[in-house]
Amino acid sequence: MSSLIVIPARFASTRYPGKPLVNLTGADGQARSLVQRSWEAACQVHGVDRVVVATDDDRIADAATDFGAEVVMTSESCRNGTERVAEAYDALGGGYDIVVNLQGDAPLTPPWFVEDLINGLRDNPVAEVATPVLRCDGRALNGFLEDRRAGRVGGTTAVFGIDNNALYFSKEVVPYTGQTYQDDDETPVFHHVGVYAYRPSALAAYPRWAAGPLEGLEGLEQLRFLERGSHMLCVEVESRGRQFWELNNPEDVPRLEAMMREMKLN
Repeated sequence: MSSLIVIPARFASTRYPGKPLVNLTGADGQARSLVQRSWEAACQVHGVDRVVVATDDDRIADAATDFGAEVVMTSESCRNGTERVAEAYDALGGGYDIVVNLQGDAPLTPPWFVEDLINGLRDNPVAEVATPVLRCDGRALNGFLEDRRAGRVGGTTAVFGIDNNALYFSKEVVPYTGQTYQDDDETPVFHHVGVYAYRPSALAAYPRWAAGPLEGLEGLEQLRFLERGSHMLCVEVESRGRQFWELNNPEDVPRLEAMMREMKLN
């Protein structure tokens, strides 16, 4: 099955304007922009036919072109990354069996997360959308809880059924657990990794739907699929010793850079 990765990147982020062009310094001391690091992560995924950056901003387009990415210009009216990916897919003329949305704020996404995601959607003919989830250890869960106590929006958590069908996603820590966990403990909480694989029919339907109340409350685009009854598959992925975090707030920059130094990622 043919596959396309689209990296949606917009300059006018409400929480962090200009985020795609923020530099992250790797273990080698070299600074590269968030969108470049996300593109480099996408290019490491095996079996993908094409990788493009989708943006509505000339500054991001120029930067992406300079580091060698293919760029698709989209409109300013896109309300989220999924809508931007849908518009980019149309602009490219379609023709792919699976379309992956690798959001431009997740440069630490290991290639096997995306490979497992594509395989999961390919092997489950009922699923319309698939997204990866990573079981939190105590260190990750405690980081989530610390963010919430400080009033910061940190990572997103996912809840799914025994068939791995998504039940809910939240910026709160769900499900509730009153237990205390040490850094290396396994927990019942799953971190939602902000990557999506869509069948083209599901991607085409999404922009035509109005945002539902849950999407509005949580600010999570994937809830539009759940509110419309779409089958979203949660694919559990393994960290293999890698740490993962998205860049959501300015405070996340030193956190990601520390992770990169610890993992010796350039």
